[in-house]
Order: sequence, then C-alpha cells, then structure tokens
Amino acid sequence: MRRIFALSFVSLALFGAEPADWIVSAHWVLTMDRDRRVLEDGAVAIRGARILAVGSRSQIEASYRGRKLHRANSLLAPGLVNTHTHVPMSLMRGLADDRRLREWLEDYIFPAEARNVDAEFVRWGTRLACLEMMLGGTTTFAEMYYFEDVIAEATREAGLRGVLGETIIGFPAPDFKTPEAALAFNEEFIRRYRNDPWIVPAVAPHSHETTPEAAYRAARSLANRYGVPLMTHLAETRQGREEALKRYGMSPVRLLDAWGVFQGRTLAAHVVWVDEEDLAILQRRGVGIAHCPSSNAKLASGVAPVTRMLALGLAVGLGTDGPAGSNNDFNLFEEMDLAAKLQKVTTGDPQALSARQALEMATILGARALGLEDRIGSLEPGKYADLIAVRLDRAHAVPLYDLYSQMVYALKASDVTDVMVHGRWLVRDGRPLTLDARRILSKAEEYGRRVRASLAQR
Repeated sequence: MRRIFALSFVSLALFGAEPADWIVSAHWVLTMDRDRRVLEDGAVAIRGARILAVGSRSQIEASYRGRKLHRANSLLAPGLVNTHTHVPMSLMRGLADDRRLREWLEDYIFPAEARNVDAEFVRWGTRLACLEMMLGGTTTFAEMYYFEDVIAEATREAGLRGVLGETIIGFPAPDFKTPEAALAFNEEFIRRYRNDPWIVPAVAPHSHETTPEAAYRAARSLANRYGVPLMTHLAETRQGREEALKRYGMSPVRLLDAWGVFQGRTLAAHVVWVDEEDLAILQRRGVGIAHCPSSNAKLASGVAPVTRMLALGLAVGLGTDGPAGSNNDFNLFEEMDLAAKLQKVTTGDPQALSARQALEMATILGARALGLEDRIGSLEPGKYADLIAVRLDRAHAVPLYDLYSQMVYALKASDVTDVMVHGRWLVRDGRPLTLDARRILSKAEEYGRRVRASLAQR
C-alpha cells in the first residue's frame, strides 16, 4: 500500500508541474544575469522561444515537466554574441594575409569583390559563416555587407539571430552603384524585417574614409525614422585618424559627432585610435563598441583602450570582423582570450580585463552594445532561449578551479556540443541540424577556385 501511495504522490506532483518544451541541465550554469549567478547542478526550463526559469536542477525538474537534456560534464552558458562581422567574406578566407588595412582593402579585397560578389556568392558565404559560428557557440551576430536581404534569408535558414545592415559606401558596390540606391534598398529591407524575431535590420555606412557626409546624414535619418541601429567602422587605424585631423581638423570620432551620426542608436566597430575627448563623446552619446582584438592585432592597427572604455561604462562587445585577412575565423573563444591578454600586456597590469569581463563582453555586454540586452545575452526568465553547452571533460579542460577562467583561457570553440536559438536546437552532440555541412563545404571549395582564377587575371 505504501508503495502505491508513493507512486500516486509522484504522479500528482508531476501532473501539477508547469509544462515546458525543454529542461536543459548541466554540471554548471553560467547565467550572466544581473547577479552573475553560477549554479552547480543547474537547469533551464524553456517553453517556445523563451526561458521560463533558471535554477537548481532539482528545483526546475520539480516545477516543470518536459523533454530533458542533461550534460553531466558540461557547462551551460548564454549563446555568444559577435558584434562585428562581414559573413560572406568567409569565401575569401585568408585571401590576402599579413598586409596593412589600406593595402589589403584596395589591392586585394575591393578587386576580388568587384569580380566575384553577387547574390549567390553572398548566400553561400553566409551559409559557410553560419555553419562555423553555430558550431562554435555564436548565436547572434552583427553584420554589414552587400545583398543583406540574401544574408537575412540565409541567416533565418540557419536559425541564427542577426543584426544586419546594408553597407553604404561612396563608390560602386557589387549590388548598388550609389549611396542613394543603397539607402533606398536599406529602407525596403528595414520595412521587411523590422518586426522579425530573428533579424534586426540596421543601416551601415562604411567609414568616414569611404562614405561621404551626405550619405552618413541620410543613414542616421533613416535609422532614426524606423528606430533601428546604425553600424559603422570608426577610428580603426592611426593613418585614418591622421588623415581626418589633416583634412577636417578633428578626429574621426569628433567628425562623425559633428555630422550628427551618434544622435541615435549606434554601434561603432574597432575604435582603436581615440583620446579622452573622443571617449567622452562616445560615453555621452551612448555609443556601443564592437572590439575586434584579432583583427586589430593582425592588421597591426593597434589595441583599443578597452579597460578605459569599460571604466567609463561603455557597452563593449566582441567582434571577429571578416575572415578574408583581418581575421581568418569567427571564433569568439579566441577573441575572449586575446581581448583579455592584449589589455594586460599593453597596460602592464595582469589584472586588466579579467576573464569574467571578457565573457561579459561575449555575452551580456555584447547584447547591450547591440541594444538587445532585454532579449539575449544572459540566461534569465523572459529572455529568448539562446544557450550553449560546452564540454568540460577534455585534457585541456581539467582540473577546474574557476569557471570564468576556464571558459576564457582554456576552453575552445570545438568544445561546444549543443546550441539552441529561439528555443530551437541548431546543434546537437556537435552536429549541425539546420544546415547541410557537406554541401556548404563543397560549394566553398568551388568558390575558392573561382576567386583564385579571377585574381590571376589581374
């Protein structure tokens, strides 16, 4: 009798539990919430696209019923946020390495783009990039390139989340020949995606070196009219700063401020060559920063003053930049590691930019820089169910003393086993579920042959 009563009690308890689609649990949960809670034997309950609850595994399993996924030797974390990319350039990976930015762009990238970039190039390049990003734990990325409508379609096909802006540039681009035509397209793009759960449309003037003032002002006006972000490259190189001072009598930051560019939601990529007056402007205007340590180091552009930016309260996220020479991958684990180490070596302070701060930049601070802090970047009830599971049982991952340190300095993108975005599994047990990896890799090889042949004709 006692056994029957006990079974009935368990059944009633389960019947009374709130339904969930998934209960995902692991040895550790890095929430990245306001209190930066780290839960041992924790779990996340998910219904539809949203997180229902985060807590101890016993508590969640007692309160919710649903399908279960338990990763005993893993940690759960929010999906990583890449705040600056050019994803179709994955098809030009390593095209022109070990060169300075101006030479890289003008002698190699712009010619290669003129000869090769069309809608299908962009589609397959985006698929390749999305495949790499999802396998490495990136769930949201910010992107500026051409044919952004095609990028949006491929991003949704993959199931990732994207902040996507059509590049506005002052010379003929692969899709539009004038800034005016690009801006007209951008408005149509915004109207199409302004209420999309996965895609946040943006406006993306390239830089003060390549985009005229009138186009910048029109881009700001367009972004403000629809309440979307403006993304741009800013203060990336010493040469760009010196030329701005010579031509305009002011730094790139002060120049764009004078043009009214920061009078609205803005994300600025790189921001390496800045002084205290520049930083005060960015702080006052609430500009988000996309810090790209690998790109800035590889192109010898310099090291952004990230510790100073964080001290001023700026929202600083991490970006990989494009993989055609400024970086060769979309690996945010590498960016976290390098971001922390570059700040230490340039300040002479081993405590500069801690592991915890680096992970914040790859998650909640990156979300804040994009204006998406209320939707993503941490594991909290009400936010989108964007999460990753990362293995802790490989040789480079044991023993474990500090989870933040392990995540930033020891774990690798290849340790990611499971990825969920918007409540949907994109990766399970290291296998992509939404993209055909074999076909994508085959097309990437085919495009590589085309690009090499086009450059050989110079």
